[in-house]
Amino acid sequence: MAESNAIIDEAAIAAGRQPSDIKRLLNIGSSAIQANDGGFLQGPASQWVEQLSELILEHGFSGFFFGGHDPDLLRVIGEEIAPEVRSVVSKARAGSGVVAPRPSAVLSKRMDGIDYDGLPPALADRAIEPGDFRYEGVRHSYIWSGRPGLVIKPETAEDVSAAVLYARKQDVPLSVRSGGHGISGRSTNRGGIIIDLGSINAIEVLDAQSGLVRLGAGARWSEVAAKLGEHGLAMSSGDYGGVGVGGLATAGGLGYLARKFGLTIDHVVAAKIVLADGRIVQANKDNEPDLLWAIRGAGGNFGIVTSFELEAYPLGNVIQAVQVFDGSDMAGVLERWGALVEASPRELTSFLMAVPGRADQGPLAQAISVYAGEDADAAAEAINALGEAGPIVDQRAYLTPYAGVVAHPSGEHRGGSAVIRSGLVDHITPEVAARANGLLASGAANLLQIRSVGGAVNDVAADAMAYPHRTQNFSLTAAGSRGRAELLDGQWGDLRPLLKGMYLNFETDTHPGRLVEAFPEPTLSRLRALKRRYDPDNVFNLNFAIEPQESIRAAS
Repeated sequence: MAESNAIIDEAAIAAGRQPSDIKRLLNIGSSAIQANDGGFLQGPASQWVEQLSELILEHGFSGFFFGGHDPDLLRVIGEEIAPEVRSVVSKARAGSGVVAPRPSAVLSKRMDGIDYDGLPPALADRAIEPGDFRYEGVRHSYIWSGRPGLVIKPETAEDVSAAVLYARKQDVPLSVRSGGHGISGRSTNRGGIIIDLGSINAIEVLDAQSGLVRLGAGARWSEVAAKLGEHGLAMSSGDYGGVGVGGLATAGGLGYLARKFGLTIDHVVAAKIVLADGRIVQANKDNEPDLLWAIRGAGGNFGIVTSFELEAYPLGNVIQAVQVFDGSDMAGVLERWGALVEASPRELTSFLMAVPGRADQGPLAQAISVYAGEDADAAAEAINALGEAGPIVDQRAYLTPYAGVVAHPSGEHRGGSAVIRSGLVDHITPEVAARANGLLASGAANLLQIRSVGGAVNDVAADAMAYPHRTQNFSLTAAGSRGRAELLDGQWGDLRPLLKGMYLNFETDTHPGRLVEAFPEPTLSRLRALKRRYDPDNVFNLNFAIEPQESIRAAS
């Protein structure tokens, strides 16, 4: 290998290229994971990690091709060995101060405003630049396209602290990402820095008896559901398992178990947070209680939460039902569905998605409902009652673990764009239903989703945390294309006088006027005062920015 590298280096120099521009890849044929050492890559996974790390650190290889057709071997390599090798190499380079040089083709794609060479050595091997081969997999979020200048993937709270202090010195936007699903689009940017928490993804059951768990901000809710399910526990978490823990557990968490168990944030009892000045603090009821209050509802404004402690609750299987309604009388379906949901037992939480008619079919409304329990008779009664909302086109129900409800396919985010409007209402009144139907019929929105809330959500006092919306029974969301943004805003403007608050994770309009909808007084004033204490320079300003109180006074 040393002789081959020398030949490659000499040839590169002779061709006017830097040796570091040449990627060294190694084909590996016969290999096996086994209990005992049988030679090169013929042993336990720990031996593989040691030998592959040596190939990288001593011989400069940057990639490997493995032959064979054993899916179990490839799975172990991908899920266990490769991440450990990356960690070993990263720590070795950070400890020695050696960072793998980037080829000139990569350097040419660096963006203005970022001091790439000033990146701390401990983070350099965890950073992805626009020219790096991994860039395409980290630049976008779920439905938003991004073109960041640098993506940093920390592995510890200390790494996050170093990343924050570094990012503060750069003249570019700073975004924070947990899972990258956020439909509001604030977990990517153009030309800025992203601190990606995906590697901080531990899921720990601290006490199965009490339900106390600790979740890394980068874990996905599908993974959390599967792990908690092993202990007979659950935690409500939206409707899609690909969502990251951090973004949801700092904003609310309107999930399929909400009417029975409340929001996700209602169960957060502690959090580890990296503040704007780099300090790492633990917030709970005894230490930094004001900060704990703020991050439960407005967390993206006050720091980067790296882990949460939550009190999960016992839950076995649930019953999930899908009902599709003919939407010819969409306003009537919406109104009746809303009334039936409010009259249903708390065990039932239902989300309804309405879509406009197409050339080949009329408008449809689909309700996905989850009954939090295994009582088939009670579930059937509650679900069948919802069937009175309108003519049923299709209906099915099945028993499943909660993890089955929020399972999600793997894959990279591919980006896109959308215009999304969000609001809350106490009830689906005839007027709300009529205007929502008008919005859908106008073609302004591709879909309208209504999530039932209420129940246990409304048992919490409005001032208990920074999510004050405790009388509303429904969340409304309309999504459309950028080309029809003006039409959507006009239709939503007709609906807005009937709304009562807004769930910020479902809103792409970050105009300051929306702040009072998300945080009505006195919540907003308290948040601004706390912002002055914890982030006076407004470092975290891309997540529905709350300006520090002093800034507001100065501006007036």
